Amino acid sequence: MAVTRRTRRTADQRHADTAPSPEGPEVIEQLIAYYHPTRQKILETISVHGPASVGMIADRLGIAPGSVSHHLKPLHRAGFVEPAPELAADTRASWWRLARTSVSYDALDYPPGSRAREVVGLAEKANDDRHVAAMRTWRTRRHELPGAWRRAGGSSDTGIAATAEQVEDLLTRVNEVFRTWAYEVHDDQQVHPDADRRHVLAFAHVVPSVEGGTR
Repeated sequence: MAVTRRTRRTADQRHADTAPSPEGPEVIEQLIAYYHPTRQKILETISVHGPASVGMIADRLGIAPGSVSHHLKPLHRAGFVEPAPELAADTRASWWRLARTSVSYDALDYPPGSRAREVVGLAEKANDDRHVAAMRTWRTRRHELPGAWRRAGGSSDTGIAATAEQVEDLLTRVNEVFRTWAYEVHDDQQVHPDADRRHVLAFAHVVPSVEGGTR
């Protein structure tokens, strides 16, 4: 009787199955991939500890390696992570790093009642809830943080009568500051991998008043 043995595919071959399309991932696909608690934890642990193998991520999160691999696939397809084959000891090991990506979306860009608008609406609500929860946790527990970390966070606000164009300009500037800062931190992680780091959530909300316009 002939016995056929399957050769285990290399990490590069497996990664090719979930690589983002040349045109880039769809926003809805990115949102579905991102707004999952396990996937957010995977992104956070890579953000804090740097590139890691599937086994390392599994150990840090206390979940099965198979589950990590399962969740890395949509994150890869959506452009949030990318393979780091140069860090692997052999061609079968699967290593991952954060990819440089950003997601911009607005529920008003999609038709009322559509599946896309529903997904974006849920993502916006989840984002708002996450921001409020993160700020409240930091406010009530920052005394537990060591040294400089106690004062490392903060908030700022201002109120002024502005035009819609001026608000749009402000958002553009804020987004560019966030994007540039994140890229600089990402690059520094490669240069100083052993620096004391924590996952940091930076966010900004610019909210026009619904009532009381000047005309």
